[in-house]
Amino acid sequence: MFRVFLIVILTVLFTGNAAPATTPNTPIVTVAEGITYQYIGSYDPARLNKIGTTEMNAFKSFKSDVTLPLAGNGVKLYRVVYRTVIPERGNRPVEATGLIAVPESTADLYPLLSYQHGTVFSRTEVPSFPEESTETRLMIAQFAGHGYIVIAADYIGKGTSTEPDSYMVKESTAQACYDMLVASSAVLSALKLKTGELFLSGWSQGAWNTMAFRNRLEQLGVPVKAAATASTPNDIYLLMNRWLNNRSPLDTDWLVGVAAIQINSYERYYSLPGLSVAAIRPQYWETARNFYENRIGWKEASKLFPKSVGEFFQPEFSEASSLMANRFFRQLSENQVYQWRYRTPSRYYYGKIDEVVPPFVATLPVAYQEMAGGATAQAVYAGDIADHRGTFIFGMLDQKKWFDTMK
Repeated sequence: MFRVFLIVILTVLFTGNAAPATTPNTPIVTVAEGITYQYIGSYDPARLNKIGTTEMNAFKSFKSDVTLPLAGNGVKLYRVVYRTVIPERGNRPVEATGLIAVPESTADLYPLLSYQHGTVFSRTEVPSFPEESTETRLMIAQFAGHGYIVIAADYIGKGTSTEPDSYMVKESTAQACYDMLVASSAVLSALKLKTGELFLSGWSQGAWNTMAFRNRLEQLGVPVKAAATASTPNDIYLLMNRWLNNRSPLDTDWLVGVAAIQINSYERYYSLPGLSVAAIRPQYWETARNFYENRIGWKEASKLFPKSVGEFFQPEFSEASSLMANRFFRQLSENQVYQWRYRTPSRYYYGKIDEVVPPFVATLPVAYQEMAGGATAQAVYAGDIADHRGTFIFGMLDQKKWFDTMK
């Protein structure tokens, strides 16, 4: 149903246990103006099962025997390059990349999952480089390994994009995810694959991105069967206030890395020259800039950064957070992603000891939708031992069972 809609719009990696089986020099195929794809490899069922056991155990931070169900099929992997625009900069056209994971089966119709990945501190720890992203591999194993076509945008500034990181920039994020959906429709048509219901999923930053993307789809009348997000930072102004003014023993030191990326991202995308200088304490400014521009990684930056967001920002800048007294905090407030009346049934996974997104923030849409009389919105508790990664794993397992009842 949504596929027909998108077609109308189009017309006006390796072997064994280490990496996907791949042919490095596979051709780049053009399917429409500004849309190309390239086969980058495949995961056989044995590799998918390793992802769902050994690799998941290395990824998760809690002790448990949880594993993914055994794969029902292998998966082919394709990197997509497509055109999108930056609305915040006058719709300037840019290139972006993403991944399509296709089940190796003979089904006539495949449910389609659009997955939005969480915060990463490098350009290539993203879906179109799946060997660098355990999160992506887990979603491939859980969904593409069981008959879903999975698509995932890298976002503007990630993957092979040469743009600065568009971290938590609302309109650019929604546009990049939407244009990835359009591009994927063209690629899947070229591969002679048909899709059925559209489902949305995301974790952490990707959960926020999923909400912004879903709002765009609902505005355009593109039907979404259901959406599920884990550790969703629905109100990033409130979340930043919590990190600044009400520090929790659960807070992780890499929240400082998040703050560094967000400040620099907003300086560029929202035309706020001098923001980073005004916000960041002088002794951390150069490290923050180098970190944002990928000249250094988190391992090096973390040795130079303080341990809390409050220590990272200048005191007078932090004080402005309480009253939304500068453009940065006003922009954060405008970039909430839950205040509209939904058409799509949704679930919001939250964990008791999530070190990034507290339960209150993660579940804000539920009471809002009850008040607005929108589609069903459910808060789903991931458990007392669910931290940030634990909430992702719980949500990944539960949402597929839920989606399976509707495909």
